[in-house]
This record gives sequence, structure tokens and C-alpha cells, in this order.
Amino acid sequence: MDKVTNLRITNSEALPAPIELCESIPRTPEQNSFVRQSREDLHRLIKGEDRRLLAVVGPCSIHDLASCREYADHFAKLAGELKDRLLLVMRVYFEKPRTTVGWKGLIMDPKLNGTCDIPEGLRIARQFLGEVLDMGIPTATELLDPITPQYIADSLCWSAIGARTSESQTHRQMASGLSMPVGFKNATAGDLKAAVNGIIAATKSQTFLGITEDGRASAVTTGGNPDCQLILRGGTNGPNYQAEHVQAAEDALRSANAPVSIMVDCSHANSEKDPSRQPIVLDHVLAQVKNGADSIHAVMIESHLNGGAQAFPRPLDELEYGVSITDGCIDWSSTEACLRRAADVIDKARFS
Repeated sequence: MDKVTNLRITNSEALPAPIELCESIPRTPEQNSFVRQSREDLHRLIKGEDRRLLAVVGPCSIHDLASCREYADHFAKLAGELKDRLLLVMRVYFEKPRTTVGWKGLIMDPKLNGTCDIPEGLRIARQFLGEVLDMGIPTATELLDPITPQYIADSLCWSAIGARTSESQTHRQMASGLSMPVGFKNATAGDLKAAVNGIIAATKSQTFLGITEDGRASAVTTGGNPDCQLILRGGTNGPNYQAEHVQAAEDALRSANAPVSIMVDCSHANSEKDPSRQPIVLDHVLAQVKNGADSIHAVMIESHLNGGAQAFPRPLDELEYGVSITDGCIDWSSTEACLRRAADVIDKARFS
């Protein structure tokens, strides 16, 4: 008989069932309680009941645990100091979308050498998320593969659907079943429609193909996710963080009867892929907040111990400590200055 299936598959390795990994690296009662409280805080912020500004801040991607532990230590101290005005959530991004090819994140290639040891990547991701939660830091990530949440969703406080996947039916359905708030980015061209439609779909009940905790294929039905945000990240047509863009986003959400909660991504196309421009974008956003832009609930900043980015792939012993291997970041000193300015503006604009 002629073989007609798996003609181009060169290898297939079984993953541990989600429940096996979750039980081998369990969440403690304290971690579960912290995740639940953080999600409740985010819910109140998205609904406008909490007047603080959400700031999702951290490395573009996690590639070196040692430098990210050091980063998290700085982050935890600042988050505690500014907690009355800012809700700081750390970017703990393990999956990286690619326009063509490239390193796809620590889950997919944890050894950074093309061996793609996904079981080990999942274990590392789950372990590190627990470490961050133990430091009292809420966690955020972009969910790219629809299977990933079964392994780490109990460790996440906020998640994003990226610009390349906001239009994806699979990701909209996944978002409708997630237990944490979700932000949808505008499309790579800058168009808002895909993200707004994604939010509408995610807030509704959906039925789709998924997997159970023990790894079996299943038909999943959700109740819909009411805690959705629109993320403005700019596009090929240019930045979209100015007041007229925020107003257009607000109008689009209202017209669709969708939650009116806007996050401005200070990186990506809004910074024209120049990380040094992120503070400039943030200052424009803070000026809008100062002028009463109540629909701006959040900002996002790509930040690491040291600024910029380094070329990758390259020999691992040549990698510079605390420098991104994906998108360029601002350094910790600049990050701290940005967040202190933001806290000062929020204090005067929303708490005076």
C-alpha cells in the first residue's frame, strides 16, 4: 500500500501529559492565591475600578535564566515601591513569533542550539514562572501555540495574542477559554479591525479542538473571556500611540460593544524598532493620561538589564549578559526612570 501520511515528518517526540508536568512542578497554595489575586486586580483595572496604570515590562524574551532572575529582583523591589500607583507585571515570554524563521523561544529551543528539546523547554518555563511568582511578581506572556496553556496557564496572570495571530480563529478561541485577562495586538500593518474582532470573539462562548489535562484530544467549550484589552503597537503604516489613534481605538471598541480598555505598546512599530525611543512614546502616552485619557489602562515596555540587542544565533559563550537576543530593550536604569515618571503622572492625574 502506498504511504500517503507523514511524508515530510522527520521526527515526532511524545510530550508529557500536561497533568504530569503540572504535578511534577506543582504550584503551591501561596502561588495559586497570588495568581488569583493578581488576576482579580487586573480585572478591576480593565473595568476601570482600579485607577492604577498597568505596566507590562520586561525582556523581549527569556533566554538566560540567571540574568532574568537578577532582572526580577530589581523588578520586585520597584513594583513594591510603586504599587499604589502602578500595577507592575513582568514579561516572562517563552514563545517568539517569527515572520519567516529564527529562534522561537525558550520553550521551543531551550538550549539555544537548534535541538528543540520542547519537553525540557516546558519544564524550564514552568519552573521559572514559579520562581517569579514566589518573588511576588505577577507574570505575563504571549501565548503562541494553543497547546502551551495546558502546561503553564496556572502560572500566568496576563497574556497577549500577538499581531500575527490576532486574526487567527484558533487564538481567538483559545483566548475565550483562558482564565486570565488577555490583550489583543493590532495587526502588523496597524489595522485595528482584526484585534477588535478578536476581542469580540474571545468574549463569546466558543467550541474548538483542544487537549485535556491528560493529553487527549477533546472538544473544548468555553464561557468567554470578559477581560480583554486592545493593544496599540503600531504597524507598517507607522506608530499609533498619539491621541487621535487612541481615540480611534476607543471609538472602534465602543462601536463593537467591546470592553474599552487600551494598552499602548511603547516598543515594536510605535518605537520604530528603536528601543531608545520607548521612553519618548511613554511620555506621549503619559501626557494623554494627564489630559484625562481614562481609556488608557496600560502600557508595555521591553526592558532588560542592559540596553539594545545582540545578534543571534552565535556561539553561546560569546553572548553578552543581560542583553536581549530578540527585540532591542532599554536598560534597567532607563526602565526605572520611566516607571517613576509614570507613577508620578498617575498619582497627580488619577489620585489627586
